Amino acid sequence: MTNRTSLLAASASAFALLATAPAFAQDNDDVIIVSATKRNTTLQETPVAVTVTTADVIEKAQILDIKDLQTVVPTFRVSQLQNAGNTTLTVRGFGNGGNNIGIEPSVGLFIDGVYRSRAAAQIGDLPRLDRVEVVSGPQSTLFGKNASTGVVSIVTSKPDYEANGYIEGGVGNYGLNYAKAYITGGLTDNLAVSLGGGYQSRDGYFEPAAGTKGGDFNNLNRYNFRAQALWEPTEDFSARVIWDRSVLDENCCGVATAVVGPTAALVGALGGQIPTPNDPFSYETAVNSETSNEITDGGLSLEMNWNLDLLGGMTVTSITSDRSNSYDYDSDSDFNTLSLLESTFQFVDIDTFTQELRLTSDNSGPLAWMIGGYYFSENIEQNSGIDYGADLRNYIDGLAGGPAALGGIEAVLGFAPGTFFSDDVRIDENFVQDNEALSIFGTVDYDVTDRLTLTVGGNYTEDKKDVTGSTVNNDTFSNLTLTGAQGTQVISTGIFLSGAPGVPSFSAALGGLPFTPANFAAAQAGTFGPAAQGYINAVLGASAGLAADTTNGPLAGLLPLQFQPQFVSFPNSVEDGKTRDDDFTYTLKAGYEINDNFNAYISTATGFKASSFNLTRDSRPLATDLAALQTAGLLPNNYNPATGRNSGTRFSAPEEVTVYEFGLKGRFDWGSFSLAVFDQTIDNFQSTIFQGTGFVLANAGSQSTQGIEFDSTIKPVDGLTLGFGGIIQDPVYDDFANAPGANGTVVDLSGEKPAGINELALSVSAQYDFTLSDSIDAYVRGDWQYEDEVQIVDNIIGLNRDTSTFNGSFGFTLDDSLDVRFWGRNLFDHETFTSAFPGVVQAGTVNAYPNQPRTYGVSLRKNF
Repeated sequence: MTNRTSLLAASASAFALLATAPAFAQDNDDVIIVSATKRNTTLQETPVAVTVTTADVIEKAQILDIKDLQTVVPTFRVSQLQNAGNTTLTVRGFGNGGNNIGIEPSVGLFIDGVYRSRAAAQIGDLPRLDRVEVVSGPQSTLFGKNASTGVVSIVTSKPDYEANGYIEGGVGNYGLNYAKAYITGGLTDNLAVSLGGGYQSRDGYFEPAAGTKGGDFNNLNRYNFRAQALWEPTEDFSARVIWDRSVLDENCCGVATAVVGPTAALVGALGGQIPTPNDPFSYETAVNSETSNEITDGGLSLEMNWNLDLLGGMTVTSITSDRSNSYDYDSDSDFNTLSLLESTFQFVDIDTFTQELRLTSDNSGPLAWMIGGYYFSENIEQNSGIDYGADLRNYIDGLAGGPAALGGIEAVLGFAPGTFFSDDVRIDENFVQDNEALSIFGTVDYDVTDRLTLTVGGNYTEDKKDVTGSTVNNDTFSNLTLTGAQGTQVISTGIFLSGAPGVPSFSAALGGLPFTPANFAAAQAGTFGPAAQGYINAVLGASAGLAADTTNGPLAGLLPLQFQPQFVSFPNSVEDGKTRDDDFTYTLKAGYEINDNFNAYISTATGFKASSFNLTRDSRPLATDLAALQTAGLLPNNYNPATGRNSGTRFSAPEEVTVYEFGLKGRFDWGSFSLAVFDQTIDNFQSTIFQGTGFVLANAGSQSTQGIEFDSTIKPVDGLTLGFGGIIQDPVYDDFANAPGANGTVVDLSGEKPAGINELALSVSAQYDFTLSDSIDAYVRGDWQYEDEVQIVDNIIGLNRDTSTFNGSFGFTLDDSLDVRFWGRNLFDHETFTSAFPGVVQAGTVNAYPNQPRTYGVSLRKNF
């Protein structure tokens, strides 16, 4: 019996068993309303796996931004990488989008119904949240854009007609101070407004190591503003306008040395220093300069709702948004005190326009329906690149065996001394992407009986992208053809045969091998005996991992040093820089109200995310296009159609997701619970990974997981609320034959467990609300997040992470107006890495991002 058959059989058995379950009384005072299905329904009635974090939890758990949310939602994870704009959201362990602006996330984030297309637009403290809904699995039939593996829907409070608000401030360790305020009220009987804003400031918890520069890393310095207006001229019409703007200017993000590679000795020999190698959780950096990390995000949206007496009653909803996002990033990204790379920079502007139009029937009859259309238009302009540093030449010479290696090649080929890897080398990359998408989606719910409801939904999406990419690259060395005639020219002309300064002659190293025509021919052909090849291997720095290559010639050992090959600009006569995708996705559900306490559902759903372009310097032609590009005269010197050298992935194919799920939900006077058993498969998952010099984009043929997701709330006594949720799953790469491996290799990960996806994740909470006196209400709360050990990233074997983080808070309210809250996060100072990557131009070294250490503080809020 297959896993899928077993899952469905178990679901059917559970359904039959629970159909005879007795009913229990329930308390309706704490009913949670969600809008995950584009209708306002209770959490128990919603036939989808969804975790809701209420405003009360958000406030008392001191959740200030989306990164904090993962501590109370076990299926949800946020990974921040080298800057605040590169953040990846995952649900059930699956997600992407960080580090490559061309890849849209698989987990869609919506704030008040407006899609936020990039991670840089997802960080911020929103005033007066109502709730956050994390929905697992594909939701394309309900959301018009990129919801292939899940949705995070943030709902903020509408303006009130009764004047009220708050002022809040707080302080904490590492110099934390923050303040925020919110005020709302009615200007007329049908017009209400609200205004909110705030700032956060904190010193960095990463400090420069002794004798190094760079300042404190991982500080906070961010501002946000939000204004709303709600106009309700009649009972049947409302319009809500929201304007927001947020600004971030921080020194992010601190990096530790998790694995010391063989190149670290060369860094030290040249007078450099790496982050504390023996204590990665010393929170010390070793760089030459601070990071410039500036993000500005803002936009305007308009939501209108009309209640019309047509087709038995319906509501027309229109949501229009116009948003812009820009971020500037400049960093010393070699993460040591040598100036290998003086600067790695990225400047991005994103302009996004969306329009959703939705018609929703009322719920008075057995047939309920919703139909909608969604339009998405986005323009991305990116200028990025790197500047070589003053120490790179000496460092490369050390890797290549000494100064004579590069100097000799320059002399033979007629380049001026010092040409290769000089500090005036700069690579500028320019990308422009225009994306338009149009979706038509809808659902139909039919009440077969007063307990059984069938749901059918569908979404048809057309998505097109037009992309241009070009670079200006004056790295001369990276344009040499070391494996062809140019390579044998270097060898045979004299670097090794006659000896360059400081390097013994080839014949002397072989015990006086005469320089005969036969030996010269062998040199030209690259066919050397073992002794000769061993000598060449030694000269080329085998100790640094540059092995000899008897197939491609004696200089093939230098190929890894060509880490910035010339770029093939596109569109061109072979590559049009366009993708045109369309797909139909669907959902089928059966929901059954077993009794007043139990609801169950069974469903199958599919999801889709369109092709994504690799908008980085490692955006390279497909191997199948190399021959045509060479014929057209567009291929740089060191691209090889025969071997596929310097080919890559210009863009990735669309993702397609299929999920089978059985769910059970219950609600009682002592609490509630939900359970989802699922089988999820993702075909062509868009994987992007850093390999030490750039980001590689690749489609994983197929990855799947079967598991159980659960969430429960228990109230054993008055005032005490216990929460217990988690996910147990078994993820696997069913097919990933050409996966990026370590040091630029290609490996077969088929049958392996994907990195970064925990088999077990738990979230446990306890909150006790009590009364100290007639005028003082108090609470105490604790949260524990647990994740079992898992390999961090696919291309670094042996580096794992686990999570065991405890957060706590205690507070009281005086006279219903003054709130005092003491809080702490990671109170037991658990140490783990959030992500990792191969060292930049430092083979064998592994850098990683340590998690945030213990933080704590006190907050005051005055409500009025």
